[in-house]
Amino acid sequence: MKYICPLIVVKDIKISRDFYEKLGQKIKYDFGENVEFDGGFSIHLEEHFGKLLGIGQHNMLTKSNNFELYFETEEISRVYEELMELEVEFIHEIREQPWGQRVMRFYDPDYHIIEVGESMESVVVRYYQSGMTIEDICRKTLMPKEFVLKTTGI
Repeated sequence: MKYICPLIVVKDIKISRDFYEKLGQKIKYDFGENVEFDGGFSIHLEEHFGKLLGIGQHNMLTKSNNFELYFETEEISRVYEELMELEVEFIHEIREQPWGQRVMRFYDPDYHIIEVGESMESVVVRYYQSGMTIEDICRKTLMPKEFVLKTTGI
């Protein structure tokens, strides 16, 4: 068996497709009721998906807050500004995690949680440029020394 991708159920395929395209996701396949993105996830029209399952739309959960799609960027501040323009509903704006990574979480049009974080490479470089030692960076980020050395070019 081979894992392929997560599939999230959406009420309006066009609205969701447009939303994810605004987040920079490129469409790989568009089958009408199901759209697969190059990033490795798919959206599926709720009405059609309910029929496939044989349970109908009324049994679909909304805003369950128990799953998220995770994306990384090298430009978290720019992405934040773009999201502000889209007027997304933030769960929280940019905040630093205990390991130093800056992330934000918000809802897509169907209330699926989306997390956008800076890459751990970006975190390591940011700390290195601030003058932190390799050992301190490893301790703070929980990343292995080999990763930190490779990322900093040492």
